[in-house]
Amino acid sequence: MSETRYTRDHEWVCQEGDVAVIGITDYAQQQLGDVVYVELPEVGRQVEQGKEAAVVESAKAASEVYAPVSGEVVAVNEAVAADPAKVNADAQGEGWFIKIRLADPKQLDGLMDEAAYQAFVAEQH
Repeated sequence: MSETRYTRDHEWVCQEGDVAVIGITDYAQQQLGDVVYVELPEVGRQVEQGKEAAVVESAKAASEVYAPVSGEVVAVNEAVAADPAKVNADAQGEGWFIKIRLADPKQLDGLMDEAAYQAFVAEQH
């Protein structure tokens, strides 16, 4: 399993071969509060780095989930669509949103590692 990378919009991405698993960070789910709805893209859809890939709604707000990398959606987590509370329970595990086939793995190099992300989050307070 490779290193998890993070975006300034609080998404995480973990590369598994030529596929990237994407979700929102634990910090993001804490900020959102109770997640009540997750809208996932269709399998086969092309997503572009920095563009909307999914939508997550909580009792407080609706937020876009942006693709940290570009590629084709190869799987969606139907479990979070059926039970959005999984995002709150395990945002960086069972609460993943989509898997995409990476168009350009080098895009991962431009994202933050865990130490940089933790420092970024600390600056938000």
